[in-house]
Amino acid sequence: MLTRLIIPGALAAVLLASPAAADNWPQWRGTKNDGHAAGSVPTEWGPNKNVVWKAKLPGRGSSTPVIWNDKIFFTSLDANGTSLLCYGTDGKEKWKASLGGPSGRGGRGDEGNDASASCSTDGKHVWAFAGNMKLACFDFTGVERWSLDVAKYGKVGIQFGIHWTPVLHKDKLFLQVMHKGAQKLVALEAATGKELWVVDRPGYGKGESPDVYASAFVWEGPNGQALLVAHGNDYCTGHRLDTGEEVWRVAGLNPTTNGAWRFVSCPLVTPDLIVVPSCKNGPTVAFDPTAAKGKIDEDNPAELWRFKETPDVVSPLRVGNIIYLLKDGPLTALDAKTGKQLYRQNLPAKQIYRGNMVAADGKIIVIGREGIGLVVQAGPEFKVLATNELKETVYASPAVANGRLYVRTWDHLYCFGAQPTN
Repeated sequence: MLTRLIIPGALAAVLLASPAAADNWPQWRGTKNDGHAAGSVPTEWGPNKNVVWKAKLPGRGSSTPVIWNDKIFFTSLDANGTSLLCYGTDGKEKWKASLGGPSGRGGRGDEGNDASASCSTDGKHVWAFAGNMKLACFDFTGVERWSLDVAKYGKVGIQFGIHWTPVLHKDKLFLQVMHKGAQKLVALEAATGKELWVVDRPGYGKGESPDVYASAFVWEGPNGQALLVAHGNDYCTGHRLDTGEEVWRVAGLNPTTNGAWRFVSCPLVTPDLIVVPSCKNGPTVAFDPTAAKGKIDEDNPAELWRFKETPDVVSPLRVGNIIYLLKDGPLTALDAKTGKQLYRQNLPAKQIYRGNMVAADGKIIVIGREGIGLVVQAGPEFKVLATNELKETVYASPAVANGRLYVRTWDHLYCFGAQPTN
Protein backbone atom coordinates (compact mmCIF):
# COMPACT_ATOMS: atom_id res chain seq x y z
CA MET A 1 0.00 0.00 0.00
CA LEU A 2 1.25 3.47 -0.90
CA THR A 3 0.40 6.40 1.34
CA ARG A 4 1.46 9.86 0.33
CA LEU A 5 1.15 13.60 0.65
CA ILE A 6 0.71 15.02 -2.82
CA ILE A 7 3.56 17.27 -4.00
CA PRO A 8 2.58 19.41 -7.00
CA GLY A 9 4.58 18.56 -10.12
CA ALA A 10 6.35 21.91 -10.39
CA LEU A 11 7.36 21.84 -6.73
CA ALA A 12 8.52 18.24 -7.05
CA ALA A 13 10.77 19.20 -9.95
CA VAL A 14 12.34 21.99 -7.90
CA LEU A 15 12.85 19.77 -4.88
CA LEU A 16 14.62 17.12 -6.91
CA ALA A 17 16.77 19.44 -9.00
CA SER A 18 19.64 19.98 -6.53
CA PRO A 19 22.85 18.29 -7.64
CA ALA A 20 24.93 16.43 -5.07
CA ALA A 21 27.59 18.79 -3.72
CA ALA A 22 31.12 17.44 -3.82
CA ASP A 23 31.59 17.55 -0.04
CA ASN A 24 28.31 15.84 0.81
CA TRP A 25 27.82 12.08 1.20
CA PRO A 26 24.31 11.61 -0.24
CA GLN A 27 24.28 7.81 -0.63
CA TRP A 28 25.97 4.97 1.18
CA ARG A 29 29.04 4.93 -1.09
CA GLY A 30 29.30 8.68 -1.58
CA THR A 31 28.48 11.23 -4.27
CA LYS A 32 29.13 8.88 -7.20
CA ASN A 33 28.43 5.67 -5.26
CA ASP A 34 32.02 4.56 -5.83
CA GLY A 35 33.44 4.98 -2.31
CA HIS A 36 35.39 8.17 -3.08
CA ALA A 37 35.42 11.23 -0.83
CA ALA A 38 36.40 14.80 -1.62
CA GLY A 39 39.16 16.44 0.39
CA SER A 40 41.20 14.89 3.18
CA VAL A 41 40.42 13.31 6.53
CA PRO A 42 42.58 12.53 9.57
CA THR A 43 44.83 9.51 9.27
CA GLU A 44 44.70 8.84 13.00
CA TRP A 45 41.64 8.65 15.20
CA GLY A 46 40.35 6.85 18.26
CA PRO A 47 38.21 7.25 21.41
CA ASN A 48 40.50 10.05 22.59
CA LYS A 49 42.16 11.18 19.37
CA ASN A 50 40.81 13.69 16.83
CA VAL A 51 37.26 13.31 18.21
CA VAL A 52 35.06 16.27 17.27
CA TRP A 53 32.08 14.67 19.00
CA LYS A 54 30.56 11.32 19.95
CA ALA A 55 26.80 10.70 20.17
CA LYS A 56 25.11 7.84 22.01
CA LEU A 57 22.48 6.22 19.79
CA PRO A 58 19.00 5.04 20.91
CA GLY A 59 19.57 1.56 19.50
CA ARG A 60 21.75 -0.51 17.25
CA GLY A 61 21.99 -0.50 13.49
CA SER A 62 24.42 -0.89 10.62
CA SER A 63 23.14 1.61 8.06
CA THR A 64 25.85 3.98 6.86
CA PRO A 65 25.18 7.67 7.62
CA VAL A 66 24.44 9.98 4.70
CA ILE A 67 25.30 13.65 5.05
CA TRP A 68 24.04 16.81 3.40
CA ASN A 69 25.43 20.15 4.57
CA ASP A 70 24.67 20.27 8.32
CA LYS A 71 22.41 17.20 8.50
CA ILE A 72 23.19 13.49 8.98
CA PHE A 73 20.64 10.73 8.33
CA PHE A 74 20.66 7.06 9.31
CA THR A 75 18.29 4.41 10.64
CA SER A 76 18.44 2.82 14.07
CA LEU A 77 16.54 0.41 16.23
CA ASP A 78 14.73 1.84 19.22
CA ALA A 79 12.14 0.68 21.74
CA ASN A 80 9.33 0.80 19.16
CA GLY A 81 11.02 -0.73 16.11
CA THR A 82 13.05 1.18 13.52
CA SER A 83 13.42 4.95 13.27
CA LEU A 84 14.98 7.39 10.86
CA LEU A 85 17.28 9.73 12.78
CA CYS A 86 18.39 13.20 11.76
CA TYR A 87 21.45 14.53 13.58
CA GLY A 88 23.20 17.81 13.06
CA THR A 89 26.87 17.94 12.21
CA ASP A 90 27.22 19.32 15.75
CA GLY A 91 26.32 15.85 17.08
CA LYS A 92 22.87 16.78 18.37
CA GLU A 93 19.65 15.00 17.42
CA LYS A 94 17.34 17.21 15.35
CA TRP A 95 14.40 14.85 14.88
CA LYS A 96 13.33 11.23 14.75
CA ALA A 97 10.65 9.60 12.59
CA SER A 98 9.18 6.12 12.99
CA LEU A 99 9.57 3.54 10.24
CA GLY A 100 7.32 1.06 12.02
CA GLY A 101 7.61 -1.94 14.28
CA PRO A 102 10.05 -4.85 14.17
CA SER A 103 9.96 -7.38 11.35
CA GLY A 104 10.99 -10.36 13.45
CA ARG A 105 13.55 -11.32 10.79
CA GLY A 106 16.70 -9.77 12.25
CA GLY A 107 19.99 -10.66 10.62
CA ARG A 108 22.71 -13.27 10.83
CA GLY A 109 23.43 -13.52 14.55
CA ASP A 110 24.27 -9.97 15.52
CA GLU A 111 25.33 -9.03 11.97
CA GLY A 112 22.64 -6.59 10.98
CA ASN A 113 19.02 -5.96 11.90
CA ASP A 114 16.03 -4.00 10.61
CA ALA A 115 18.23 -0.87 10.49
CA SER A 116 20.71 -2.20 7.92
CA ALA A 117 19.75 -0.41 4.68
CA SER A 118 21.28 3.04 4.26
CA CYS A 119 19.37 6.16 3.27
CA SER A 120 19.61 8.35 0.17
CA THR A 121 19.16 12.11 0.01
CA ASP A 122 19.01 14.88 -2.59
CA GLY A 123 19.40 17.79 -0.17
CA LYS A 124 15.63 18.31 0.17
CA HIS A 125 14.32 14.83 0.91
CA VAL A 126 15.64 11.67 2.50
CA TRP A 127 14.50 8.16 1.56
CA ALA A 128 14.72 5.43 4.19
CA PHE A 129 14.02 1.69 4.10
CA ALA A 130 13.53 -0.62 7.10
CA GLY A 131 13.66 -4.39 7.48
CA ASN A 132 9.90 -4.48 8.02
CA MET A 133 9.68 -3.54 4.29
CA LYS A 134 8.54 0.05 4.81
CA LEU A 135 10.08 2.46 2.30
CA ALA A 136 9.39 6.12 3.09
CA CYS A 137 10.27 9.61 1.94
CA PHE A 138 10.69 12.49 4.42
CA ASP A 139 11.43 16.14 3.97
CA PHE A 140 14.28 17.74 5.90
CA THR A 141 11.97 18.76 8.76
CA GLY A 142 10.96 15.14 9.41
CA VAL A 143 7.53 15.22 7.73
CA GLU A 144 6.70 11.98 5.93
CA ARG A 145 5.80 12.71 2.31
CA TRP A 146 4.93 9.18 1.26
CA SER A 147 5.46 5.53 2.21
CA LEU A 148 5.25 2.17 0.50
CA ASP A 149 4.93 -1.37 1.82
CA VAL A 150 7.48 -3.18 -0.37
CA ALA A 151 6.06 -6.53 0.79
CA LYS A 152 3.33 -5.98 -1.80
CA TYR A 153 5.77 -7.29 -4.42
CA GLY A 154 5.87 -10.76 -2.85
CA LYS A 155 5.64 -12.59 0.46
CA VAL A 156 8.95 -12.01 2.19
CA GLY A 157 11.19 -15.04 2.54
CA ILE A 158 14.86 -14.36 3.24
CA GLN A 159 17.27 -16.05 5.61
CA PHE A 160 19.26 -13.14 7.07
CA GLY A 161 17.04 -10.08 6.87
CA ILE A 162 16.60 -7.10 4.56
CA HIS A 163 19.63 -5.00 3.60
CA TRP A 164 18.86 -3.41 0.19
CA THR A 165 19.63 0.30 -0.04
CA PRO A 166 17.41 2.28 -2.47
CA VAL A 167 19.39 4.13 -5.14
CA LEU A 168 18.42 7.65 -6.14
CA HIS A 169 19.06 8.89 -9.68
CA LYS A 170 17.71 12.31 -10.66
CA ASP A 171 13.93 12.13 -10.14
CA LYS A 172 13.69 8.35 -9.77
CA LEU A 173 14.23 5.91 -6.92
CA PHE A 174 15.20 2.31 -7.71
CA LEU A 175 15.10 -0.79 -5.53
CA GLN A 176 15.90 -4.43 -6.11
CA VAL A 177 13.50 -6.72 -4.24
CA MET A 178 15.15 -10.11 -4.34
CA HIS A 179 14.28 -12.95 -1.99
CA LYS A 180 12.52 -16.31 -2.16
CA GLY A 181 9.14 -14.64 -2.58
CA ALA A 182 10.08 -12.09 -5.26
CA GLN A 183 12.75 -11.40 -7.86
CA LYS A 184 11.85 -7.91 -9.04
CA LEU A 185 13.24 -4.49 -9.85
CA VAL A 186 11.14 -1.46 -9.00
CA ALA A 187 11.27 2.14 -10.23
CA LEU A 188 9.41 4.88 -8.38
CA GLU A 189 8.85 8.58 -8.86
CA ALA A 190 11.07 9.81 -6.05
CA ALA A 191 8.99 12.83 -5.04
CA THR A 192 5.63 11.04 -4.84
CA GLY A 193 6.30 7.30 -4.59
CA LYS A 194 4.30 6.66 -7.77
CA GLU A 195 5.23 3.32 -9.32
CA LEU A 196 6.80 3.83 -12.74
CA TRP A 197 7.59 0.22 -13.59
CA VAL A 198 8.17 -3.22 -12.08
CA VAL A 199 9.98 -5.98 -13.94
CA ASP A 200 10.81 -9.56 -13.13
CA ARG A 201 14.50 -10.21 -12.81
CA PRO A 202 15.03 -13.99 -13.04
CA GLY A 203 18.12 -15.85 -11.86
CA TYR A 204 19.29 -19.31 -10.93
CA GLY A 205 16.68 -19.54 -8.19
CA LYS A 206 18.04 -22.58 -6.35
CA GLY A 207 18.59 -23.04 -2.61
CA GLU A 208 19.95 -19.88 -1.00
CA SER A 209 20.70 -18.06 -4.26
CA PRO A 210 17.43 -16.05 -4.37
CA ASP A 211 18.30 -14.49 -0.99
CA VAL A 212 20.11 -11.31 -1.99
CA TYR A 213 21.83 -8.91 0.41
CA ALA A 214 23.46 -6.66 -2.21
CA SER A 215 21.96 -3.37 -3.37
CA ALA A 216 21.24 -1.92 -6.79
CA PHE A 217 23.37 0.84 -8.33
CA VAL A 218 23.03 3.24 -11.24
CA TRP A 219 25.89 3.21 -13.75
CA GLU A 220 26.51 6.50 -15.52
CA GLY A 221 28.69 6.47 -18.60
CA PRO A 222 29.67 8.94 -21.30
CA ASN A 223 27.13 10.89 -23.38
CA GLY A 224 24.41 10.62 -20.77
CA GLN A 225 24.31 6.83 -20.74
CA ALA A 226 22.86 5.30 -17.59
CA LEU A 227 21.67 1.84 -16.55
CA LEU A 228 20.32 0.25 -13.39
CA VAL A 229 22.72 -2.46 -12.21
CA ALA A 230 21.09 -5.32 -10.30
CA HIS A 231 23.16 -7.93 -8.51
CA GLY A 232 21.93 -11.24 -7.13
CA ASN A 233 20.58 -14.73 -7.75
CA ASP A 234 23.81 -15.74 -9.52
CA TYR A 235 23.86 -12.89 -12.05
CA CYS A 236 24.64 -9.22 -12.45
CA THR A 237 22.38 -7.41 -14.93
CA GLY A 238 22.07 -3.97 -16.52
CA HIS A 239 18.64 -2.45 -17.20
CA ARG A 240 17.25 0.60 -18.99
CA LEU A 241 16.14 3.25 -16.52
CA ASP A 242 12.94 4.12 -18.40
CA THR A 243 11.54 0.60 -18.82
CA GLY A 244 13.60 -1.88 -16.80
CA GLU A 245 14.47 -3.79 -19.99
CA GLU A 246 17.59 -5.94 -19.57
CA VAL A 247 20.57 -4.87 -21.70
CA TRP A 248 23.32 -7.20 -20.47
CA ARG A 249 23.84 -10.08 -18.07
CA VAL A 250 27.11 -11.24 -16.49
CA ALA A 251 27.22 -15.04 -16.48
CA GLY A 252 29.50 -17.59 -14.82
CA LEU A 253 29.38 -16.02 -11.35
CA ASN A 254 28.29 -19.39 -9.90
CA PRO A 255 30.55 -21.74 -11.85
CA THR A 256 29.55 -24.87 -9.94
CA THR A 257 25.83 -24.03 -9.65
CA ASN A 258 26.18 -24.07 -5.87
CA GLY A 259 22.79 -23.72 -4.17
CA ALA A 260 24.28 -21.69 -1.30
CA TRP A 261 25.46 -18.88 -3.60
CA ARG A 262 24.09 -15.67 -2.06
CA PHE A 263 25.44 -12.24 -3.00
CA VAL A 264 26.41 -9.69 -0.36
CA SER A 265 29.25 -7.73 -1.95
CA CYS A 266 28.07 -5.15 -4.49
CA PRO A 267 29.45 -4.28 -7.92
CA LEU A 268 31.75 -1.31 -8.37
CA VAL A 269 30.39 0.94 -11.12
CA THR A 270 32.61 3.54 -12.81
CA PRO A 271 32.11 5.20 -16.23
CA ASP A 272 34.52 2.92 -18.12
CA LEU A 273 34.65 -0.17 -15.89
CA ILE A 274 32.26 -2.29 -13.87
CA VAL A 275 33.75 -4.82 -11.45
CA VAL A 276 31.40 -7.61 -10.38
CA PRO A 277 32.13 -9.78 -7.32
CA SER A 278 30.40 -13.06 -6.58
CA CYS A 279 30.84 -14.93 -3.29
CA LYS A 280 32.55 -17.85 -1.52
CA ASN A 281 35.79 -17.67 -3.55
CA GLY A 282 33.95 -17.44 -6.85
CA PRO A 283 35.22 -15.18 -9.64
CA THR A 284 35.42 -11.40 -9.86
CA VAL A 285 34.57 -10.14 -13.36
CA ALA A 286 35.51 -6.81 -14.95
CA PHE A 287 34.01 -5.51 -18.18
CA ASP A 288 33.60 -2.40 -20.28
CA PRO A 289 30.03 -1.15 -19.70
CA THR A 290 30.14 1.12 -22.76
CA ALA A 291 30.45 -1.96 -24.99
CA ALA A 292 28.37 -4.39 -22.94
CA LYS A 293 25.40 -6.12 -24.53
CA GLY A 294 23.80 -9.51 -24.14
CA LYS A 295 25.55 -12.30 -22.25
CA ILE A 296 28.82 -11.16 -20.68
CA ASP A 297 31.28 -14.04 -20.49
CA GLU A 298 34.79 -14.87 -21.66
CA ASP A 299 33.60 -14.92 -25.30
CA ASN A 300 32.12 -11.41 -25.14
CA PRO A 301 34.62 -8.71 -26.21
CA ALA A 302 33.25 -6.39 -23.50
CA GLU A 303 34.69 -8.66 -20.80
CA LEU A 304 38.18 -7.52 -19.82
CA TRP A 305 39.26 -10.03 -17.19
CA ARG A 306 38.24 -12.57 -14.57
CA PHE A 307 40.08 -12.92 -11.29
CA LYS A 308 39.93 -16.25 -9.49
CA GLU A 309 38.79 -14.89 -6.11
CA THR A 310 36.17 -12.47 -4.83
CA PRO A 311 35.39 -10.38 -1.76
CA ASP A 312 32.47 -12.10 -0.02
CA VAL A 313 31.05 -9.01 1.72
CA VAL A 314 33.16 -5.89 1.10
CA SER A 315 32.57 -4.23 -2.28
CA PRO A 316 35.49 -3.57 -4.64
CA LEU A 317 37.14 -0.14 -4.71
CA ARG A 318 38.96 1.59 -7.55
CA VAL A 319 41.64 4.23 -7.03
CA GLY A 320 43.20 5.35 -10.29
CA ASN A 321 44.09 2.26 -12.28
CA ILE A 322 44.05 -0.13 -9.33
CA ILE A 323 41.17 -2.29 -8.09
CA TYR A 324 41.18 -3.29 -4.41
CA LEU A 325 39.46 -6.42 -3.11
CA LEU A 326 39.15 -7.01 0.63
CA LYS A 327 38.39 -10.27 2.38
CA ASP A 328 38.61 -11.11 6.10
CA GLY A 329 42.36 -10.62 6.23
CA PRO A 330 44.00 -10.15 2.83
CA LEU A 331 43.84 -6.98 0.76
CA THR A 332 44.43 -7.63 -2.94
CA ALA A 333 45.41 -4.98 -5.50
CA LEU A 334 44.76 -5.64 -9.21
CA ASP A 335 45.59 -3.73 -12.36
CA ALA A 336 42.25 -2.30 -13.49
CA LYS A 337 42.94 -2.88 -17.19
CA THR A 338 44.27 -6.43 -17.07
CA GLY A 339 43.31 -7.91 -13.70
CA LYS A 340 46.97 -8.71 -13.00
CA GLN A 341 47.64 -9.06 -9.29
CA LEU A 342 49.93 -6.32 -7.99
CA TYR A 343 49.96 -7.53 -4.41
CA ARG A 344 48.08 -9.59 -1.87
CA GLN A 345 48.86 -8.74 1.74
CA ASN A 346 47.27 -9.57 5.07
CA LEU A 347 46.14 -6.52 7.00
CA PRO A 348 47.80 -6.26 10.42
CA ALA A 349 44.57 -6.41 12.38
CA LYS A 350 42.95 -9.84 12.49
CA GLN A 351 39.24 -9.11 12.24
CA ILE A 352 36.12 -9.59 10.14
CA TYR A 353 35.25 -6.86 7.61
CA ARG A 354 31.64 -5.89 6.93
CA GLY A 355 31.87 -2.17 6.11
CA ASN A 356 33.13 -0.97 2.74
CA MET A 357 36.39 0.77 1.89
CA VAL A 358 36.51 4.54 1.38
CA ALA A 359 39.14 6.40 -0.67
CA ALA A 360 40.20 9.92 0.34
CA ASP A 361 43.31 11.96 -0.45
CA GLY A 362 45.33 9.02 -1.75
CA LYS A 363 44.42 6.82 1.20
CA ILE A 364 42.10 3.86 1.72
CA ILE A 365 40.12 3.69 4.94
CA VAL A 366 38.59 0.46 6.16
CA ILE A 367 37.16 -0.38 9.58
CA GLY A 368 36.60 -3.95 10.71
CA ARG A 369 33.84 -5.42 12.83
CA GLU A 370 36.08 -5.36 15.90
CA GLY A 371 36.46 -1.59 15.57
CA ILE A 372 40.05 -1.44 14.30
CA GLY A 373 40.37 1.14 11.55
CA LEU A 374 43.20 0.88 9.05
CA VAL A 375 44.52 3.51 6.69
CA VAL A 376 46.37 2.06 3.69
CA GLN A 377 48.32 4.04 1.14
CA ALA A 378 46.73 3.82 -2.30
CA GLY A 379 49.10 2.62 -4.99
CA PRO A 380 50.86 -0.45 -6.37
CA GLU A 381 52.85 -1.05 -3.17
CA PHE A 382 51.29 -2.13 0.10
CA LYS A 383 51.83 0.25 3.00
CA VAL A 384 49.77 0.68 6.17
CA LEU A 385 49.86 4.31 7.32
CA ALA A 386 47.92 3.95 10.57
CA THR A 387 46.10 1.48 12.80
CA ASN A 388 43.32 3.03 14.89
CA GLU A 389 41.37 1.24 17.63
CA LEU A 390 37.84 2.26 18.54
CA LYS A 391 37.16 -0.82 20.66
CA GLU A 392 33.52 -0.88 19.51
CA THR A 393 31.63 -3.10 17.07
CA VAL A 394 31.39 -1.61 13.56
CA TYR A 395 29.27 -2.92 10.68
CA ALA A 396 28.55 0.33 8.83
CA SER A 397 30.86 1.82 6.21
CA PRO A 398 32.71 5.06 6.96
CA ALA A 399 31.30 8.30 5.55
CA VAL A 400 33.23 11.48 4.74
CA ALA A 401 31.93 15.04 4.34
CA ASN A 402 33.54 18.46 4.66
CA GLY A 403 36.81 17.11 6.02
CA ARG A 404 35.13 15.01 8.71
CA LEU A 405 35.17 11.23 9.04
CA TYR A 406 31.91 9.76 10.38
CA VAL A 407 31.99 6.29 11.90
CA ARG A 408 28.79 4.63 13.04
CA THR A 409 29.46 1.89 15.59
CA TRP A 410 26.92 -0.50 17.05
CA ASP A 411 26.17 2.01 19.82
CA HIS A 412 27.57 5.44 18.86
CA LEU A 413 28.09 7.87 16.03
CA TYR A 414 31.58 9.39 15.96
CA CYS A 415 32.75 12.48 14.13
CA PHE A 416 36.52 12.71 13.66
CA GLY A 417 38.44 15.71 12.41
CA ALA A 418 42.02 16.92 12.54
CA GLN A 419 40.96 20.15 14.26
CA PRO A 420 37.91 19.82 16.57
CA THR A 421 35.51 22.75 16.26
CA ASN A 422 34.29 24.87 19.20
